[in-house]
Amino acid sequence: MSDAKALPTALRGWAECEIGAVAEARDASHPRRTSRVWELVRRDGCRFYLKLSRTARTYERETFALRHAVPALGAGRAPQLRASSAEHLALLTTAVPGRPVHELALTAAEEYEAHRQAGLLLARLHVAGELTGPWRAEAEGALRSAAQGVERRLEDAGDRLTEAECTLVRALTEQLRWVGPLPLGFIHGDAWPTNLVWSGRVAWVDFDRSRFAPVVQEFVASACGVWADRPRLRTACLSGYGRELTPQELHVLKFLAAVDAVSALDRSRKHDDPCLAARGRRTLHRLMTGVFA
Repeated sequence: MSDAKALPTALRGWAECEIGAVAEARDASHPRRTSRVWELVRRDGCRFYLKLSRTARTYERETFALRHAVPALGAGRAPQLRASSAEHLALLTTAVPGRPVHELALTAAEEYEAHRQAGLLLARLHVAGELTGPWRAEAEGALRSAAQGVERRLEDAGDRLTEAECTLVRALTEQLRWVGPLPLGFIHGDAWPTNLVWSGRVAWVDFDRSRFAPVVQEFVASACGVWADRPRLRTACLSGYGRELTPQELHVLKFLAAVDAVSALDRSRKHDDPCLAARGRRTLHRLMTGVFA
């Protein structure tokens, strides 16, 4: 949790018009400066979350997800949208029980089950929503979009990457422009353990990066994170998902990991975040040594 951020009076008034009198408003923001989230506790003890979106785009994405895709996950498997305000870029949702899995000391069996259920829910999400018109066009162009901007980020990263690493990243990201058709769907877009909540069963939260895309993009976070050290969690997730990634998806996952590594190093410099830097360096090392899978 960050330093306390007071809930603005206007937002509290708006929320109380939607859910009734609020007895307590607790800052629940993430550590990053742009995060603005409050846990609202009603007088009867019911809990809600009020979130200010960072941009109009993230507001639109999360509102769309909560209205049109997230209900496919099932009751209690994700927050429910109670109200939204385009004026404030604010979303008011129900709370789901539990805590993020990365904060819990789960047994090996519980951890495996949490990641299996996570994959099951992602499978449901990926087939939710109607992939037509502009949504299909966005999904089909997602890999080319992912490759854009990498050169600028390489320049910004400066001496954080060796010449050999820069050459490899350029080669891998260039291949994203020429990938053939892949399975498309509606992805969470930020499927890190911080957004996976466990209470004996799992729920996904925070859908502000959700969108239509090749579904393999969903697994970049895990491939560059927990799967690297704990392959059994990869097995658990894909068991719940219902299929292995295709050979073409595995190749694309490697290309996307290169993009993620440069992005992590770039953002670590801007935000002085050693964890991001370590993630980027580890991914680059795995790519350079040929052990990324």
